[in-house]
Amino acid sequence: MSDVLFERVALIGLGLEGSSLGWVMKREGLAGHIAGCARTQATLDKAMELGFVDSVDADPAAAVADADLVILCTPVSTFGDLAAKFGSALKSGAIVSDVGSVKRAVIRDVGPHIPQGVHFVPGHPIAGTELSGPEAGFAELFEHRYCILTPPPGTDRDAVEKVAELWRRAGSMVDIMDANHHDRVLAITSHLPHLIAYTIVGTAADLEGQLRREDTENGDVVETREVIKYSAGGFRDFTRIAGSDPIMWRDVFLNNREAVLEMLGRFSEDLTALQRAIRWGEGEALEDWFRRTREIRRGVVEMGQAGRFIATEEDDDAQGNDR
Repeated sequence: MSDVLFERVALIGLGLEGSSLGWVMKREGLAGHIAGCARTQATLDKAMELGFVDSVDADPAAAVADADLVILCTPVSTFGDLAAKFGSALKSGAIVSDVGSVKRAVIRDVGPHIPQGVHFVPGHPIAGTELSGPEAGFAELFEHRYCILTPPPGTDRDAVEKVAELWRRAGSMVDIMDANHHDRVLAITSHLPHLIAYTIVGTAADLEGQLRREDTENGDVVETREVIKYSAGGFRDFTRIAGSDPIMWRDVFLNNREAVLEMLGRFSEDLTALQRAIRWGEGEALEDWFRRTREIRRGVVEMGQAGRFIATEEDDDAQGNDR
């Protein structure tokens, strides 16, 4: 049996995930021809230079012509306009999918532009780095990561299975769930952590500026860039998350606001409880909380979802490991 799943694939957006898809499809021979589409000529030229696409076009309608699979890899806020531009150019039997981190908004914005006879299978590979652009992609990005598909009711089963097989061959584990459920789950496992990271890094930067101004007023010698200089392991993790694409995450929060606000409210309640325990010296309550959350970390590691973790002496100390 041929390894080719799709004779022609169109990647709309050639950043981290678009380029990574191109690379893995090249490596596994999953597509006969990969057409790329991006806004700028510089990105199109770079994609051709790197070699993860076979052709490029700035016009979405031209890019999807005769494509068996179209994957939207741009910020979620652009999906509706892009689908409106290429919808009428889709051939009968084609499949449209995406890599967006929210799914209800994708179905809302893209669904109306999918013509009769074309299959719509929204997807979300839970994989990424803080890097962006066509140079950031690599074929291994999706390996040992989950990809969630959220096909609307009535979607052709063969089309769903074909998209699922693409992700399996890319190295992912595939789950299928309702779009509403996806958005609530990801609000706590992905979206809220990013919001917290952006907040902590921003707060630290503001505090650093305040301390610098106070030292200057006191006539003291000012040591600049202390947030970077003294970054411990936890803060470094937050800066990595906070280094993610700001446009993509702006769109995530605006398009999943209900679920994010719900989870943020729950987090605020738990944070208040921890603040109270610290204030009143409730060590047992703190220890119980930390032991429970430590078990969550162990579960993440056991499921192979911990990423590339490199232990350091500081990390050993933080985890209470014997040396």
